[in-house]
Amino acid sequence: MLKALKFIIPSVVLVAALVAAGVAFIGKGKVAGVFSEKPPNADAAVPVDLSPYFFDEPPADFTVYRQKPVVVKGIYVTGTRAGLSSYMDPLIELCDATALNAMVIDVKTDDGTVTFKGIPAADEAGISEGYIPDIQATLAKLKEHNIYAIARVVCFKDNGAKDARPELYIKNKDGSLWRDKRSGSSWLNPYNKQSWEYIAEIAKGAARLGFNEIQLDYIRFNEERSLSDADMGDTGGKSRAEIIADFAAYMKEQLAGYDVFLGADVYGIVIGSKLDADTIGQDYRELSKRLDYICPMVYPSHYADGSFGIAHPDLEPYNLIKNAMDLSNEVLADVPEHAVVRPWLQDFTAPWIHPHLDYGPKETREQIQAAYDAGMNQFMMWDAGVNYDPAAFEKE
Repeated sequence: MLKALKFIIPSVVLVAALVAAGVAFIGKGKVAGVFSEKPPNADAAVPVDLSPYFFDEPPADFTVYRQKPVVVKGIYVTGTRAGLSSYMDPLIELCDATALNAMVIDVKTDDGTVTFKGIPAADEAGISEGYIPDIQATLAKLKEHNIYAIARVVCFKDNGAKDARPELYIKNKDGSLWRDKRSGSSWLNPYNKQSWEYIAEIAKGAARLGFNEIQLDYIRFNEERSLSDADMGDTGGKSRAEIIADFAAYMKEQLAGYDVFLGADVYGIVIGSKLDADTIGQDYRELSKRLDYICPMVYPSHYADGSFGIAHPDLEPYNLIKNAMDLSNEVLADVPEHAVVRPWLQDFTAPWIHPHLDYGPKETREQIQAAYDAGMNQFMMWDAGVNYDPAAFEKE
């Protein structure tokens, strides 16, 4: 009888806690109600901490968000900068003094390395670097300053694990490793479910450490035309767009038991171009159904002359962003429940295009205003050099 009570009492406490939090059990143990797969409203009740009732990880179908969503006004930070207090302290001061409240920090980078040690899947593959010596201390300091921490996890572009996990990669017809002819980069195979598992383990590692959000980048195929000659293995008859959408759904499921939101970066051009979407596998509408946040990269410098009727998009940052975000609204208008749209904006100068503007606070503010005028209330700024002018982000 005493043994039975040991199991009954925690169960009663757990049910009471769930009821108190306004959560209902539905179907096969999934939690619904105020805590759903969509981010809860900002004024929704904050649920109790259920972690003491789990002996290990929460089951994948147990979706509970304990944090409230944040209206993100963020900046990109490289792993090398995040690991140095001489860089991070001024960036934290920048957030304290301005409207900025979030940082997107490299976890898994473009070359496939992880910027800190402590995630088993990365450590075992030999891809962990010590760019951020103490990631937990870094995250604790961000939390102390109310800065929302987003983990940037590059998905399929990956040079890191090709020696340790060659079976995960796209191959040539002769079985050798496929590489992008321009960059020489190798890519994980999106049709290989083992590559999904590998990416998910790294994302879950970041979630366990305390990041507020996992943001998937390079969640696509390489745009290289020669990819058509590669051996993708068993595709199951699915198109590139279908398999990438399936991967996003898989990542959502894998992270469901963690206290994180899920976002993904997509090319801005795929919002209105089916050809580009099919080539790289990013279907804007379908991905928006499977994510908490969808983050189109709408850098004016990345649009061809004539886009949206603008002769030189880089010269007209307001008009380019306003048109791109209006198109996003149009494309998602009949999708009843879709991800929050949070655009990536340009905070860099693109001297490789002609003509181009020297981007400063004025051009940054114009882009932010354009996003606001299109109905968005969030944004993220990209500068690979991690140089941000406080004049661009004055408190509103």
